[in-house]
Amino acid sequence: MLPCSPQHASQPAVGQSGWETFPHDADIGVRGYGATCAEAFAMAALALVSVAVDPEGVRCLEGRKIACQADDPVVLLVDWLNAIIVEISAGRLIFGRFRVAIQDGRLDGEAWGEPIDIVRHHPAAEPKGATFTEARVAREPEGRWVAQCVVDV
Repeated sequence: MLPCSPQHASQPAVGQSGWETFPHDADIGVRGYGATCAEAFAMAALALVSVAVDPEGVRCLEGRKIACQADDPVVLLVDWLNAIIVEISAGRLIFGRFRVAIQDGRLDGEAWGEPIDIVRHHPAAEPKGATFTEARVAREPEGRWVAQCVVDV
């Protein structure tokens, strides 16, 4: 089975989607970029996964639906990432692909992945919670969306 994450880490060119992490004291920042806000949220989720494992090595064997609602897009981002952390922790799953739809403050998402395999995935850290530190959801002047926050590890 092929990996399910076609994206890679590095800041993409304007208009392209992608994700990256950034240092923050003892924690780590996650940032997603996309042509739409929903795409930036999906890329931020991949950045979150990258804190623990290389998303490129995750196979899409199982899917989970995740829904959140908040009037503020920053609150929605933090809720979304924390819902993924709960799925990782409680379900012992790791994800490599995400789909997000956002409308009227409601996020409907899907995450695809597989059970965590310590030997194959080599987890580096465990994300414990998304925070409001450096949290930002915005459309940049060139039109690309960015969604970011700091994650406790």
